[in-house]
Parts: sequence; C-alpha cells; structure tokens
Amino acid sequence: MIASRALDLVRPALLALGGSLAIAASAQIQVPMQPVPMTMQSLVVLLVGAAYGWRLGAATVLLYLAEGLMGLPVFAGFRAGPAALAGPTGGFLVGFVPAAALAGWLAAQGWTRGVARSAATFLAGHAVLFACGLAWLGLMIGFDRAIAVGLLPFLPGTAVKTALGVALLSALRGMRRA
Repeated sequence: MIASRALDLVRPALLALGGSLAIAASAQIQVPMQPVPMTMQSLVVLLVGAAYGWRLGAATVLLYLAEGLMGLPVFAGFRAGPAALAGPTGGFLVGFVPAAALAGWLAAQGWTRGVARSAATFLAGHAVLFACGLAWLGLMIGFDRAIAVGLLPFLPGTAVKTALGVALLSALRGMRRA
C-alpha cells in the first residue's frame, strides 16, 4: 500500500521532469529567425499535453518555465532567466501552458483518436500558442509586424509539426496496445 502511494507520487514527478527535459531539448532544434526562432517546442509541448492530460501537461510546462527562470539554460539558444520571458518570445513561452492544457483536455475528450481529430487538436493548440505569442509580440513591435514576423513564416512549420504530432500520437497509441 505504501509503495503504491509512493509510486503514485513519483510517477507524475518523473513524467514531468522527463517532459520538461524533452521541451528543453526541442528548444535547441531551431531555425534561427528574428525576433522569434522557429523551434520544435510546440510539437513537444502539445505531445506532452495530449499524452499527459491537461493537469500534468500544464504542470510539466510550468516546470520547464520555472527551470528557465531559475537560470537553467533550457530556452531556445540555451537562454535562461527572466529576460527570456520579458523578450519577444515571452508570450510564446507563456502560451505553452494553455496550449498543453488544451491539448490534454481535448485528448481526454477523445480528440486524439483518428487523424482528423488529432490534427484538430494540434491546430487548436497551435492557435492558442500563436494567440498568446502574437499578443505579447504585438505589444512590443506592433501587431501588423508581429503577424508578419511571428505568424506567417511559421505556418509551413506548424503544418509539418502538426503532421508529425499526429503520426507520433498514432505511434504512441500503437505502443500502448502492444
């Protein structure tokens, strides 16, 4: 009984740590662009949300953000600290939390079963992420410019990451059944 309770506490903590490390690693896979780099983070954030559920998914992203705020070099380009959240990428970083939560909630509602629903889950998560990121970036550089540099160049990558996410979720489901 005690071992079972300990496992109930340790398992989510290990999942959150592993997920935050995956997000940190995905931050370093990037196409350098200004003022916001294109990374693989949104793919991993949405996968974490869909796989972990809305609570643990959001908590995992919050852990990732806390790691960066504490000075661990987990943000894109191995950046860290409060300046990263105050800069042009801050809205996108903060937007990871509701994006992961939405992906987790949609997954719990069955929206990761099937290609079309999985794609809708990823597109909805990306929409939340872009809304947060563009709102912050727009305050910094103007909304027209934010759309031009913070959305339009990212649309092809978003399509690719959505397709990858759908394929990876399908593969994860297949592994669970095996």
